[in-house]
Amino acid sequence: MLESVLTVRQLTEKLRAVVEGRFAFVWVRGEVSNLSRPASGHIYFSLKDADAQLQCVWFKKQHEQKQAFDPLTGEVFEEGARPTAAAALCNGRQWCCAGRLSVYAPRGAYQLVVEYAQELGHGALAAAFEAAKRALQARGFFAVERKRPLPPNPQRVAVVTAPTGAAIHDFIRVGSQRGTGSTVRIYPALMQGAKAAQEIAAAIQRINAEGWAEVIVLVRGGGSLEDLWAFNELVVAEAVFHSALPVVAGIGHEVDVSLADMTADVRAATPSHAAQLLWQARQEYVQRVDEWEARLARSMGSRVQHYAARLDHAAHLLAWCSPQHALVRKAERCQRAAVQLHRLGQGAVHTRQLLLTRWSGALAAQQPAQRCLRLAERLAALEFKAQAGLGARCLAGGQSIQQQEHRLHRALGRAVQQAAGLCEALTLRLEKCDPLSPLARGYALLSRPQGGMVSSAAALRVGDALHVLLHDGSVDVVVHTSLNKTAEGNYGKGKDK
Repeated sequence: MLESVLTVRQLTEKLRAVVEGRFAFVWVRGEVSNLSRPASGHIYFSLKDADAQLQCVWFKKQHEQKQAFDPLTGEVFEEGARPTAAAALCNGRQWCCAGRLSVYAPRGAYQLVVEYAQELGHGALAAAFEAAKRALQARGFFAVERKRPLPPNPQRVAVVTAPTGAAIHDFIRVGSQRGTGSTVRIYPALMQGAKAAQEIAAAIQRINAEGWAEVIVLVRGGGSLEDLWAFNELVVAEAVFHSALPVVAGIGHEVDVSLADMTADVRAATPSHAAQLLWQARQEYVQRVDEWEARLARSMGSRVQHYAARLDHAAHLLAWCSPQHALVRKAERCQRAAVQLHRLGQGAVHTRQLLLTRWSGALAAQQPAQRCLRLAERLAALEFKAQAGLGARCLAGGQSIQQQEHRLHRALGRAVQQAAGLCEALTLRLEKCDPLSPLARGYALLSRPQGGMVSSAAALRVGDALHVLLHDGSVDVVVHTSLNKTAEGNYGKGKDK
């Protein structure tokens, strides 16, 4: 069990492999916030919208390289490579960033490693776009509730595009590999220029008037904001809004957003994506047929098993209800009844024998000879029990007295030992307290004839009479010289007084 439990590092590495493999290169747009420019030269910031935010890092090596082309439109700079827009990055502005997603293990979070970045929403066209967007939004052009679903696997598709552009070739190439076969009509129109918006709107109105198509598709390749401006014209947005047929807009790349995209019933990221939205992949149809075939096989197998079980049950019921089986059952019942009757007869005979034996014993027990014999046996047993009990009690009493004597002797011995030890200890203490015992070791006691012990040389004067007590007698002496202990700890002569 523990072998299948991942460590945090193992799980993070698995997530890193999935995220980096699935999003090796992705475009993301949003508002810049939390911008940080540390001394390392790397740039850290977040891209956010109303619902989420994404941590981003733009490494110094990436944003110091010059760009030879526009990352949004693919336009090659003829005047030469340009510096990146890293210096213009600031909080509160809309930016579009491209790079790869990665998992930063120390924080356990994913982040976008930026390779290209460009600011959005700048210039006169951008301002005009925002103004038109607000106006159409107020009129309900972008309302989700008015958008219609696409017909499943449409058979008649009208495409408004430039017949010679790469967008229609991508659309037809992808569409030819999907679905079950459809008819596509191309309605030519200019995709950019002054007359492009009028031609696109006229083509949409013509398709609605003919009533042949099931769905309308607008496709165009990528380009700059100026190149795609025809799809931001009011006449195109109104034609899409008033179309009786559902409209799919596959204009430019994923980052390109026009008013026609927002007004259309369905927005596709690219022309190829528009074909993918219209028709399912043929592999899905094959898979669906395989699933139906498997479901049919399971259903048929289940029904066969069901009816086979019913047939077995019916056959069992038929065999149970047949006359032959009824005779077999009656014969079995007769055999069981015979066995039970034999068992009951044997039980009755055995019961009568037990009763006869019990009554015979009871009758014999009531005879006088037998009763006297039982009483004699009982009296002998009681005498034996009395003798045995009396002997046991005497033996137990003797053992108890011996035990008590033994315990008393032991207690008296311990008390004598304790008293002897206490007496010895008190004797030693008394000897230590005897003031005459040190005299045997050469000490002497000095006293005055009138009484009083002398304990200090400072208390003596020359000519004082003293009584000296020794261990084997006493002498009387007179002080001729007094030696006092000096402050330095040496002895010197005392003065005569």
